[in-house]
Amino acid sequence: MSLRTIPLFPLQAVLFPEGRLPLRIFEQRYMDMAKTCLREGSPFGVCLIASGQEVGKPAVPHPVGTLASIAEWDMPQLGVLQVVARGGERFRILRRWVEASGLAMGEVELLAPEATAKIPQQFARLVPMLRAVLEDMGNAAPTPPRFFDAAWVGFRWCEVLPIPDVARQKLLELEDVESRLEIVFRFLDSKGLIPE
Repeated sequence: MSLRTIPLFPLQAVLFPEGRLPLRIFEQRYMDMAKTCLREGSPFGVCLIASGQEVGKPAVPHPVGTLASIAEWDMPQLGVLQVVARGGERFRILRRWVEASGLAMGEVELLAPEATAKIPQQFARLVPMLRAVLEDMGNAAPTPPRFFDAAWVGFRWCEVLPIPDVARQKLLELEDVESRLEIVFRFLDSKGLIPE
């Protein structure tokens, strides 16, 4: 079991492994966290908020989140840091506490990365559809593309589907790659979007 202590950033968003998440940081606790992460090359944890708000008193996060590293950053105006976070491994929070600064910290257990696996034949039609969606996204699309990898394809679909964040969270927590693809396939099929 791989344990580590990380700062937690509860958000109204779900970050998936290898995904990209643009963030606008202005609260002092998160500015300090971002500076430390940039200086030390260390990650922070992105978790969907279970109760509470993004700003002010620390929110209560869902127990499963994703490690995030800062891939790009810019400060277009004083006091506002714009970053693009890149998703790493998923984790489960075992214990959390709030520092005097108001920053939430957690002792987390890293979840095993999903092994690279081929796309099951029954879900093969998801790949050309995803290619088209990501082409439309241009520079905002996650790179490098791995259309041969069932986990990568599933996670990218979870990012772009028009579903509530709580549903996205459930998909993040799923341990089974094929089940995730099946849920995505059924959702698209129910909307009449799967080509024959």
